[in-house]
This record gives sequence, C-alpha cells and structure tokens, in this order.
Amino acid sequence: MRRTLRAVLLSVLLVLAGAATVTYTAQPFPSDPPFFFLQISDPQFGMFTADRSFDQETANLSFVIAAANRLHPAFVVVTGDLVNKVGDAAQLAEFRRVTAQLAPDIPLRLVAGNHDVENTPTPATLAAYRSQMGPDRYSFTRGRFAGIVLNSSLIAAPEGAPDEASAQSRWLTGELAQLRRTGHDPVVVFQHHSWFLQTADEPDNYFNIPRTRRDDYLARFRAAGVRWLFAGHYHRNALGHDGPIEMVTTGPVGMPLGESTQSGVRVVSVHDGQISHRYFALGELPNRLNPDGTVPTAQ
Repeated sequence: MRRTLRAVLLSVLLVLAGAATVTYTAQPFPSDPPFFFLQISDPQFGMFTADRSFDQETANLSFVIAAANRLHPAFVVVTGDLVNKVGDAAQLAEFRRVTAQLAPDIPLRLVAGNHDVENTPTPATLAAYRSQMGPDRYSFTRGRFAGIVLNSSLIAAPEGAPDEASAQSRWLTGELAQLRRTGHDPVVVFQHHSWFLQTADEPDNYFNIPRTRRDDYLARFRAAGVRWLFAGHYHRNALGHDGPIEMVTTGPVGMPLGESTQSGVRVVSVHDGQISHRYFALGELPNRLNPDGTVPTAQ
C-alpha cells in the first residue's frame, strides 16, 4: 500500500514538474479603441519671406492648432523644421507661442529637422536644440501603439557629430528590441528626412537618406516588425513601399515646394494594429472627425 501511494505521489510530482517547464507567454495588450493623431511638418517659420517675417507661418500653424483643439487627436507630431533659420530667437519664440495654444491634454511631439540643427549637425547645434526644444530622440507609447522619434539629420550627415550619430544608432537598437519584447504594435518611426520617396533603391538626393545608411536602417526596421515610417522635409506629399514598410512623406503646414500649392496636415488613424491616413489641405479640414479619425458622412 505504501509503495502504491509513493508511486502515485511520484507520478503527481512528475506531472507538476512537467507543467512547470511549459514556456509562459505574456498576455497580449488588450485591444485599444481606435484613435487618430495629426502629423504636421515643416512649419518652418520665416521660409515664406526668406526670414524677413513669419506672418504666413503664424497664420497656417495657428489654424491647425485651433483645428486640433476642435478635433482632439490623441497627439500632434511635428516632423521637423520648426524654424527656417537655425537658432533664430524670434522664429523659435513664435513657434513656441503658437504651439502653446494647443490644449494641455493633447501631447505635442517635436522632431528635429535640418533647419533646426543644421544640415550637418554638430555637438553645439544639438545642444542648442535640446536646451530650447527638448530631446531629439525619444520614444512614447499609447496603449499598444509606440512611436520612435529620430534625429534624421544625424543619419543623413553624421560627420559633424559622429559620436552622437553612433549613440542614436545604439539607442535605436535597444529601443526596437525593448518594444518588441513588450509586444507593442504598431511601432511607428517619425523623423524629418524620408528614407526614400518612392522606392527603397532610388538614387540619393537632397530629400532622402543616403543608401550607404538607408539600407542598413530599413533592414533593422523590417527585422523589428516596423511597418510605418513618417517624415516631412520634401514640402509635398509622397508615398513609397519597401516590402511591408510604408514610407509616408507629408507635405508642409508651411510653404509648399515644386508643383504642390497646398499647405496642410495629415490625419492618421490607428485601429486594430493597422494604420490609415489622409492628407488634408488647410481649407479641406473637416469640422469634426469620428473617434477613429474618419470623416463623418454628414458634416
């Protein structure tokens, strides 16, 4: 009888030991309700008049800030070139004055552009930007959604601050790994320069990231499951793809270039781990939006 009891106990212990070796899988994030955010790019105070004034930039950005307060997005991201002249005190002050009118419960996410830190950043221009506007690389989350903000000028032209460029690259590697471990999805990258405008193998030009660095970063994004990249810099809209990655280049809230005559803002909808988006010229912005960022059928 004792042998039989010992045998039963031993069997139970073996079953429990086997159960203890089962790999634990963390519960996924609960489904987030749909939400939307606004991407504006290149307010570039002073560009319309070659730094003589910034009346038009003030009018455009003030209009968008008022619209944001009415539409109430989850956040507003400004993808670079806050001012036209690097370090200009008056332009910076006016940008801060206008954006301070954004409702306090709507986070404002700033991205450094080449007109904010120079085409070839230096430790001095980076320090000045950080003291005046805040960090130039960081991440943020909203439920499952995660945003990564990069200083693309350090990627486009790292030679003026190679240690800073290397530090950002290492930081990105760690951030992508951490967000993958925590199960954030989608993970979206925001920066000023587009990695590419239409195709990942397009030739280098002023408006994209050189291929000597572009290919490496795109491979890292694919490996980490990043599917959306948002940028500005081009002063008009463009859309490109690299396998599962969508490269969204957003036209300016400030002065348009080339064939474009539109200043505007992009509404980005996030729903069930997917993203959709639409660019509105300033005069086309709706009076209201659905909670998911879609336009109501009856305005």
